[in-house]
Amino acid sequence: MSTYDPRVDAYIEKSADFAKPILSHLRDLIHTACPDVVETWKWSFPNFDYNGSTICNMAAFKQHCSFGFWKASIMEDPDGILTVTEREAMGHLGKITSLGDLPKDAILKKYIKQAMKLNDEGVKKASPRKVVSDKEKAALKTPPDFAALLKQNKVAEKVFSDFSYSHRKEYIAWFDEAKTDATRAKRMTQALEWIAEGKSRNWKYQR
Repeated sequence: MSTYDPRVDAYIEKSADFAKPILSHLRDLIHTACPDVVETWKWSFPNFDYNGSTICNMAAFKQHCSFGFWKASIMEDPDGILTVTEREAMGHLGKITSLGDLPKDAILKKYIKQAMKLNDEGVKKASPRKVVSDKEKAALKTPPDFAALLKQNKVAEKVFSDFSYSHRKEYIAWFDEAKTDATRAKRMTQALEWIAEGKSRNWKYQR
């Protein structure tokens, strides 16, 4: 059974006149396509959840509205409606200024059903990978006290040198988070042992 949120009513009511029919139409369409949808409020605009996860959202701005699918980056696009180049962006239908800018109801319903299926199957949206710049890599320096320890263990020194940027950063951050010199020294000694075995800082949690 659909769940309505009064905050969405208020949001539509406060929106510009051009936006009201667009938002109301999208809202009705979502409830029709997904009878078990749950309206919620995230990031200061209406979101629509199904089976424990968001399927889509909508928002109104001064001169246009937007509508986005939460998992657009992994959705199929047979009708070519996900026109925004950066598909991780909030809106995936371009700038909507009137009802005529929306795809046909049947097409939107089909995409909403696809989003529902992804939730039913427990498919997660892939997190975008952060690209580390050469400047960031160059700025990551091995602490002198740990570098001195590494020189005493050639195996660990070679492994640490070959580690990825993220693995080295995790260890260095672990040292820097120590609240006392004793804790820092203990962590470095433990790290030396793990690194010599080729283990990352969070090896216990990796499958």
